[in-house]
Amino acid sequence: MAVSEILVREFFELHGFLVHQRRKHVAPAARQEDEIDFYVQNPRPVTAQGPMPILLASTDLAHLDRALVVVKAWHTETLTRARMTSKAEFVRPVQPAMLRHAAQFFGDVSRLTKVLVVPSLSHDPDERDSSLELLRSKGVDAVVLFRTVLADLVGWTNPSRNYRKSDLLQTIRIFKHYDFFREAQMELFRPPPVRRRSRSESPPPTPGST
Repeated sequence: MAVSEILVREFFELHGFLVHQRRKHVAPAARQEDEIDFYVQNPRPVTAQGPMPILLASTDLAHLDRALVVVKAWHTETLTRARMTSKAEFVRPVQPAMLRHAAQFFGDVSRLTKVLVVPSLSHDPDERDSSLELLRSKGVDAVVLFRTVLADLVGWTNPSRNYRKSDLLQTIRIFKHYDFFREAQMELFRPPPVRRRSRSESPPPTPGST
């Protein structure tokens, strides 16, 4: 979990957020309020023109003001509604104790966003929407995928710079310097291109043609 939290922290700092770690010790008991990993605040939030989506892209982060962040780093699993329902940690609603702790830190929680960072969701649109609605019903305002976190960190890191104050960015920088992250590999983070039919391929028959 520590590595995943470092990734998320660097991700929010990359986007200009001030980040406060909720605790630096291992909680002796699984209390609800101890699930908060970070408090983050955007010093210069930009007002959104419309309602924010629950599944955030990098460009949506500029519209966040302040947030409590919970990291769920089960990287080997694709989260579906059924899978989340079977894991009690995912279906517990946001507790009043969590908001009380946030109020003690921020003072004003009227613009607070509850953010959940999770591994991959289902590629099926209906299943994905169902999973997001389940999280919304439990008090989660926004979801960030680890793929978004990793894509931003890898894409932003410059191999010509020395990130000696960040072991994570320095490691990414070294991998990029030795071409372990290439443009072709970065395409994995982007939607696949539309395949064009070659000249040698015959067009599909039109209805009614013989």
